[in-house]
Amino acid sequence: MSLIKFLTSKTFLKQIILAVVAVVVLCFIILKWLNVSTNHGDFETVPDLKGKSISVAQVELEDNKLVMKIQDSANYNPDYPKFSVIEQEPLAGSKVKENRKIYITLNPSGYRKMNIPEGLIDKTFRQVKPTLEALDFKIGKITYVNNIGKDMVLKLSHRGKTLKAGDKLAKTSVIDLQLGNGKRP
Repeated sequence: MSLIKFLTSKTFLKQIILAVVAVVVLCFIILKWLNVSTNHGDFETVPDLKGKSISVAQVELEDNKLVMKIQDSANYNPDYPKFSVIEQEPLAGSKVKENRKIYITLNPSGYRKMNIPEGLIDKTFRQVKPTLEALDFKIGKITYVNNIGKDMVLKLSHRGKTLKAGDKLAKTSVIDLQLGNGKRP
């Protein structure tokens, strides 16, 4: 039997039609199964968690069938309470599937502690001020004492306690300075 006769025979055409019907039925079954297993068209709305405590955020996410994942804590933000949510991903109002992980970033309990750098004593106020401000410290009360070095930093203190190189202070702490006034003692 030649190839052309075989391709035009009733047997071959029946087999082709059965194969096409089987593929269509199989595709239909797979698509229906995907709709059911992926909850196609069913979405949960992500609640706004910013400024809320961890426990409140956990309850809200569980009510919406979502999962909370604490990503990290960021730099302290005084506009939000301690240990509250300051960022979330996906954003509030987003439509997501149930059991989706919502990544949150928490506000730490306070500012990070920074070391007092070495070499600040016996330098001019003009040199010390930008160094301290670059570390996010604030310059507080400036007092002058008799010393030949005019505007030379003689002592650093915080809340009455003398500071030395290596001491740790929270960012935005106020540091008081004692400077020389340029007069002989």
